[in-house]
Amino acid sequence: MELDLLPLNLPSDLKRPFVIAGPCSAETEEQVMTTAHQLAEKGCHMFRAGVWKPRTKPGGFEGNGIKALPWLKRVKEETGMLVATEVAKPEHVELALEYGIDILWIGARTTVNPFAVQELADSLKGVDVPVLVKNPVSPDLELWIGALLRINRAGVRRLGAIHRGFTSIDQRIYRNTPMWHIPIELHRRMPGLPIVCDPSHMGGRRDLIAPLCQQAMDMGFDGLLVESHCNPDAAWSDASQQVLPDVLDFIIDRLVIRNNAEMTESLASLRKQIDEMDTQLMDLLTKRMRVSREIAIYKREHNMAVVQATRYNEILDKRGAQGSLCGMSPDFVRRVYEAIHEESVRQQMEIINK
Repeated sequence: MELDLLPLNLPSDLKRPFVIAGPCSAETEEQVMTTAHQLAEKGCHMFRAGVWKPRTKPGGFEGNGIKALPWLKRVKEETGMLVATEVAKPEHVELALEYGIDILWIGARTTVNPFAVQELADSLKGVDVPVLVKNPVSPDLELWIGALLRINRAGVRRLGAIHRGFTSIDQRIYRNTPMWHIPIELHRRMPGLPIVCDPSHMGGRRDLIAPLCQQAMDMGFDGLLVESHCNPDAAWSDASQQVLPDVLDFIIDRLVIRNNAEMTESLASLRKQIDEMDTQLMDLLTKRMRVSREIAIYKREHNMAVVQATRYNEILDKRGAQGSLCGMSPDFVRRVYEAIHEESVRQQMEIINK
């Protein structure tokens, strides 16, 4: 799936990763300017701040709106940094461009709504400005791709994606579960698209920002979108996930950036082994499905239900335990066998319903 892209048009001296940093919300002019100057002194080239901040529940600080846009303009004039903010409505786009905002991003709650994304796309026609699209709150790659395509087909060629993790009902370590396989698949399908990691929203905690930044670099991400505040503990929104500019500089300075080196003979040999084992896996799966179809014939002849819950639970428990003994995550093994079982049921249903 191809996009019609141009480079993001970022400062030419930027090295990977490029970093867009600043507070979650533009609270006061003093807070914005203090944070911006501290970041600029650390070599930051791009400043971010939320101007429109609708919260999950009403009653919290929801941004200063148009009042804050002159503050970002002042940041640009005094520090030379590019400035970025989130837009959720066509009028946001119009006002942001009027005040010279250099980079726009579309939030996760907007990406999830194709109607809202299309309205933004229509408002961006004829505009040459970089637009970054966050993943939707749900782990839906097609919805994310759909939003990127809508913006691109409106004529926006300076386009990128932001990975901020996905909402989960499980209370786990992260605020939003990373699910790294989804941005990896996005990169496979759209290889020319820059991908930025948002460790602040992904982790939801300051202590998780550094390891998430490193993971993003290990995954080959192009940039980072990090929330940084001159006084994080006093922040009016998302205080727990913002870091001081000094701390951010420490984190970025210690990142290990891995190069995309050319494949060596040793690596090629290892990959060949993987290819051979994948072929063996496919052969085994084919044989397993053949036996599964024979079982379907038996069930049909004896008027048995397709799904036998006791047998299914036995397989999941036994293989999960085996996986753990072999150094694999039981959750991983469970997901593999759930997928195998789903395909087995599909094939059995075809036979029984003939």
